[in-house]
Amino acid sequence: MQTYELRPIGWVRSPLTDRGAAPKQGDEGAPPARIVVRPELAEAMADLTAGTTVIVLTWLHEGDRGVLSVHPRDDANRPRTGVFSTRSQDRPNPVGLHVVTIAGIEGTTLDVRDLEAIDGTPVIDIKPVLGPER
Repeated sequence: MQTYELRPIGWVRSPLTDRGAAPKQGDEGAPPARIVVRPELAEAMADLTAGTTVIVLTWLHEGDRGVLSVHPRDDANRPRTGVFSTRSQDRPNPVGLHVVTIAGIEGTTLDVRDLEAIDGTPVIDIKPVLGPER
């Protein structure tokens, strides 16, 4: 089986430190957080602006890669569901997808809202949310 190498572009800095206590989604009470991008990637951030909504891809480093089904939202009353039909962090490739709003930018640090990733989570990419005009 072929493998691929991912290199973090940065890391999440957040008051969230316990994955069990983190909100399931960013709009469910995630505190303000920061994404600290590696300094040598500053040029890649050139056109990001405060107020912009972006998609942040993370590597959910505490995810269990052997999990194939879960009770959605950890609710044992719900039937087990294959992880590809859920947003579970436990999955064969624990890639997180987060729609966040940039609140501010200082150097290579983005202040963001609605990021439910825990402190130290590797960030693997940042992508624009494209509208019909793009």
